[in-house]
Amino acid sequence: MALYHYVTQEQLSGFDKYKYSAVDSNPLSIYVMHPFWNSVVKILPTWLAPNLITFTGFMFLVLTFTLLSFFDFDFYASGEGRTHVPSWVWIAAGLFNFLAYTLDGVDGKQARRTNSSTPLGELFDHGLDSWACVFFVATVYSVFGRGETGVGVVTLYYLLWVVLFSFILSHWEKYNTGILFLPWGYDISQVTISVVYIITAVVGVETWYKPAIGNVQYRDLFTVMIVGCLFVVTLPMSLFNVFKAYRNNTLKHSSVYEALLPFFSPVLLFVLSTLWISLSPTDIIEKQPRIFYLMVGTAFSNVTCKLIVCQMSNTRCKPLSLLLLPMTAVVLLVISGVVQHGEITVLYIWTAIVILTHIHYGVSVVKQLSDHFNIYAFSLKKPNSD
Repeated sequence: MALYHYVTQEQLSGFDKYKYSAVDSNPLSIYVMHPFWNSVVKILPTWLAPNLITFTGFMFLVLTFTLLSFFDFDFYASGEGRTHVPSWVWIAAGLFNFLAYTLDGVDGKQARRTNSSTPLGELFDHGLDSWACVFFVATVYSVFGRGETGVGVVTLYYLLWVVLFSFILSHWEKYNTGILFLPWGYDISQVTISVVYIITAVVGVETWYKPAIGNVQYRDLFTVMIVGCLFVVTLPMSLFNVFKAYRNNTLKHSSVYEALLPFFSPVLLFVLSTLWISLSPTDIIEKQPRIFYLMVGTAFSNVTCKLIVCQMSNTRCKPLSLLLLPMTAVVLLVISGVVQHGEITVLYIWTAIVILTHIHYGVSVVKQLSDHFNIYAFSLKKPNSD
């Protein structure tokens, strides 16, 4: 598979001038997690490349998603009268999730410790984080499932989008302010998810059948936590930070149109995927929820990675991601009823295309930036030192 130059010369020049700027004000992160990560990074060998740590953490999430796909492909396993996911899988999920979270916290510290910080490392980290969103959400969904005491697959679809928009808000902030304000919801959710997996392993999924408080179900708390993080914490803080930059005359984009450009492609992706599930001839979201979530989450990651490239290189974000053009054709083909009896096949083929396209994009960008900075992506050795 031939590699393509996705990063323009203007963007490469922007990467040369790039300086990392982030603000982390979350008390959990500052007082608990960072001291823990500072201890963990000291035991890592100094020859270990930060990007390898990042990739390993991401693969723990993929492994967890794959495990749950095997034992709970349709999200029915947690329902009453069903064959439940084995306890050891939940223990593995809890450990893998916390390991992924820990490695995501120490990769930057390892980069500073080994004096190997580069824009490629940040892009690689945040790019994989954007893809990780769908693996987090789809995996934790198996705790409650879609049974009588669970969450409907359509509801989970919208909750997935709440998480995706929460993620892109941080990078929209940075696109407009030049500063990455790390969201509070991420650390809280990762610790909570890991604990919930372990609790599920110990007491079983049956414990989530009972109301948490009064008539409030645990699934309702799950929903409120996700929606609340967006509308009570993430969105107000994002708007405040952008408005503050506007008041201080440090906003990077002067017009509303330019400031909102990063939202055009994600909103179009949301519209297309929502049209598909709303007008699907075979009710595709009910039959293949896991694959549909994977397709949407991967397409979102592809769109977001392009925004992160523009944000880090201080270049203008394109209003339309080219991946959404063939997706528009696919959605129109499906909702017109032309492929009514082959809709599931179309979904699988399109999902495979989206995943392969995204992997090709990621490999190409990593290779291009590695060549530009004269570094290896997964080694601290320099190419000219061989």
